[in-house]
Amino acid sequence: MTDIDTRRDDPAAHGPTTSNLADILERVLDKGIVIAGDIKIDLLDIELLTIRLRLFVASVETARKAGIDWWETDPALSSTAARDELRDENRRLRERVEALESAENGGAPAARTQDTAAAGART
Repeated sequence: MTDIDTRRDDPAAHGPTTSNLADILERVLDKGIVIAGDIKIDLLDIELLTIRLRLFVASVETARKAGIDWWETDPALSSTAARDELRDENRRLRERVEALESAENGGAPAARTQDTAAAGART
């Protein structure tokens, strides 16, 4: 009877290398990962619900390289974008007030009041 030695003396030369969770997370954030899936619920060939999921996990730098920067223009997430949106809304409202005042004065351009001029100077 022959005994077979199943122990390995040396690790496989081309096997997977060991890495810890930090290395894996760094690699995922550096390269980015896309997870996509669809959930569809039908009842008797009638579509009741469809949910399409697209998830892109990456670092901010990697996302910018991929052309994704929506957080910079979303007023809910960016104070700069919120200020820009408020500034645009104020400009549109001032133009509308001036147009209404102009129409009220018979088509002559309305003189800007001190409040309107001061508000324009602040933005």
